[in-house]
Amino acid sequence: MQDFPAAVPPDSSLTPASQDLTPLNTLGLAARARAFVTLRSPSQLDALSALAGQHGSLLVLGGGSNLVLPAQVGGLVAQVALRGIRLVEARADAWVIEAGAGENWHGFVSACVANGWDGLENLALIPGTVGAAPVQNIGAYGVELADRFLGLTAWDVRRRRLVEMTAADCRYAYRDSVFKHDAPGAWIIVSVRFALPRPWRPVLDYPDLQRRAELAAAPTARAVFDAVCDIRRAKLPDPAVIGNAGSFFKNPLVDAARRDALAARHPGLVSYPQPDGRYKLAAGWLIDQCGWKGRRLGPAGVHDRQALVLVNHGGATAADIMALAGAIQRDVAQRYQVRLEPEPVVWPGAAAL
Repeated sequence: MQDFPAAVPPDSSLTPASQDLTPLNTLGLAARARAFVTLRSPSQLDALSALAGQHGSLLVLGGGSNLVLPAQVGGLVAQVALRGIRLVEARADAWVIEAGAGENWHGFVSACVANGWDGLENLALIPGTVGAAPVQNIGAYGVELADRFLGLTAWDVRRRRLVEMTAADCRYAYRDSVFKHDAPGAWIIVSVRFALPRPWRPVLDYPDLQRRAELAAAPTARAVFDAVCDIRRAKLPDPAVIGNAGSFFKNPLVDAARRDALAARHPGLVSYPQPDGRYKLAAGWLIDQCGWKGRRLGPAGVHDRQALVLVNHGGATAADIMALAGAIQRDVAQRYQVRLEPEPVVWPGAAAL
């Protein structure tokens, strides 16, 4: 993958056209963009900024796996298709790997494991792209992207310049980053760099991994990768089979006193201690206890094996998905006095909670 210079030669080859977005969002919501382009080269970034200004807004689309879309999407929609994976440096303490923002995330993790660049295996099979991963600060089975992040190159759409960003610049928190707080379309992530620690040590804190016999003694990164894939396939629906956006709600964080009070009233409460003394409550358990697993409201429903996942049984709209999400929020708040916060981006025009 090329090194991106501070000044990118302009390319005016982008021509917006109407585009069906139904196959480009994993919830399978029927949606259409009035103006759509595909970003295939950094040389198109300046032209993209100009188009965004002309159309008034910009939706940056990766794998469409964390998104609730309205039927008509105004403004400009730009799908990022910047490719490439390379070893930047083999340091004594880490492999430094860079990937283009348009790379499929699971494909990237697979390539790293195949090349012996270990450290991302706990994040296997998460849908989406490399460029979307820092936005959400994706995490699974005891590892967050921020734990392996070194830096990224992003395009400042309004100022029309490339910017190098550190972890501090990205302001990572649980399923959160600066990109979720700045105006939509303010940034286009171009490439992401990772520092994968040497020597490698497995992260096996989660019970699902601890129960795997093949990981009990001297596990390899490949074994962890395979175990994570098996667990996720058993628990989570494939978007190619039934539309979904993965985990729809964040696991709520509460202080120790709140957690203890809830545990006293609700034996069996599932919670995980955090380094800052707070507790992360299992949102899926809360939803399940409210009786939502497997239930439907019209064409939208809750998955029958994982209550954290909302699914499109066919023909659901953004309003259907958000009505279901709102009903779940209200039940959980009434029973546990805890507000569930959605993970996906709800694009303007879709029904809001």
